[in-house]
Amino acid sequence: MTGAVLAAGLEGNVTAIGYGLAAIGPGIGIGIIFGQGVNAIARQPELTGVIRTNMMLGFVLTEALALIGLVAPFIFKSI
Repeated sequence: MTGAVLAAGLEGNVTAIGYGLAAIGPGIGIGIIFGQGVNAIARQPELTGVIRTNMMLGFVLTEALALIGLVAPFIFKSI
């Protein structure tokens, strides 16, 4: 088995492992965002709307990193 054939066979597995590693960071980040958001709402219930808005903004920005991690291997694969 040549190196090129072996590399072609492993390419899909490496992409899956790469995305799995790329999803760890955003997953931890989202957990921290919502955990701290719940603590903030428990401490200051009168600011629930503001805190919830900031939590959702943080969630969206953090989730964007996971989506970039999902799309990036396919973009770089075609180059």
